[in-house]
Amino acid sequence: MRRHASRISRISRKRLTAAAGVALAAALAATAPVAADQGQDDTAAAARSTGDVEVEYFTGPDSHPRHTQIPASAPLSRKQQATIKDDGDVLPIVEAGASDAKVDVVFIGDGYTAAQQEDFHADVRTKWKEMSAVEPYAEYKDLFNVWAVDAHSQDSGVSGDPTADVHKNTALGSAFFCDGIERLLCVDTNKVEGYASKAADPDLVIVLGNSTKYGGAGYNDITSPSGYDGIGTASSDHPDSDQVAVHETGHSFGKLADEYWYDDSTYDGPEPGESNLTKLSAEEMAAQKAKWHQWLGQESPDGGTVGAYEGGGYHGHGLNRPTEDSIMRTLGREFNLPGREAMIAGFHQHAPVLTGVTPTDRQVRGAERIRVEASSRARLRWYVDGREARQARDASSVTPRRLGVPADGRPHTVTARATDPTDAVRDPELRKSLTGSLSWQVTR
Repeated sequence: MRRHASRISRISRKRLTAAAGVALAAALAATAPVAADQGQDDTAAAARSTGDVEVEYFTGPDSHPRHTQIPASAPLSRKQQATIKDDGDVLPIVEAGASDAKVDVVFIGDGYTAAQQEDFHADVRTKWKEMSAVEPYAEYKDLFNVWAVDAHSQDSGVSGDPTADVHKNTALGSAFFCDGIERLLCVDTNKVEGYASKAADPDLVIVLGNSTKYGGAGYNDITSPSGYDGIGTASSDHPDSDQVAVHETGHSFGKLADEYWYDDSTYDGPEPGESNLTKLSAEEMAAQKAKWHQWLGQESPDGGTVGAYEGGGYHGHGLNRPTEDSIMRTLGREFNLPGREAMIAGFHQHAPVLTGVTPTDRQVRGAERIRVEASSRARLRWYVDGREARQARDASSVTPRRLGVPADGRPHTVTARATDPTDAVRDPELRKSLTGSLSWQVTR
């Protein structure tokens, strides 16, 4: 989950969780994820750990999420670093293209022994099948690579399953009852980083805990050297745990805000930066051509019509959301129309609509082919000195002769332009990510 500009409302959330935090302090000390083989070196590292991170958790299917603060993971000891260095085989589950041209989803398993790694791989395939059945993932599946990173645990299962007194020695220290909250499934985020960095270019990281127990978490205060934005955790074998992961990607890919609230508090801050919250009424959005004005009155896949519904961003008043009940408010729902729009644009931030196979930094000569890769739904057009070569429409490989480049020995500019024509993105700013252009100097 991503940290958002409008989260000045953290103060109100902390007020809500402060009382519970005092009561649960003892439970936190007992249930925070710690590896069972932790030695003196590890203990010293834990003592040096400072600061908190914010996590989002889910009390059950069809529930509204909640937030809490938990202690940050301790720095890794030399022993832990060595263990991770020697572990972590990477297996491709879905290969759609080069990592720099696709969205790379990395699953890491926890609570799987060496003998259970094939079970982990099967769980990844099942979980991705469930996630990618949700729109707009379903329409854009060709933009995703999926990788499984093996993490060998000494014990099978995770701590806190089924009860708080169950402790397991696992590679990532996964544990339910984190912060005393039964469904909050925490991990050692520094260990996650160690394993995730083994993948080429992780854009999204999901930890699957080997469990049938419902639960998960979204980490929003994680700054990853590997480039991914946050960590999601989910139980591997609960049928609704995929919804936890999908909701979290609403934050990481769509930069969407949460559309739920805790109480009757009134928001009095500036206009939120997220695309799915506003202080404006529907009439004001229409008049100012602001936020999701292009979608007002349209029937939304999560039910009802797009408008301005009071409540969101953790406040019951002062902020409006696009629809009554999208997945950014309640698990088990769909993304609403503005949410889908933001997700598609987010996908293309990691997976450009057009990428070049033939380098653009050198001159193309003679009969040499020019090759590009465009997303499957893109409209691909070719131009010579600004004039379209209609005969080459949607061709991913062309020659100067086919394009009609004059055989005069002089340099000419060949340009490829690709556009995703989807009508699911209406915002002009977001549409910019749905268009790509590449040019070459060609002499024939």
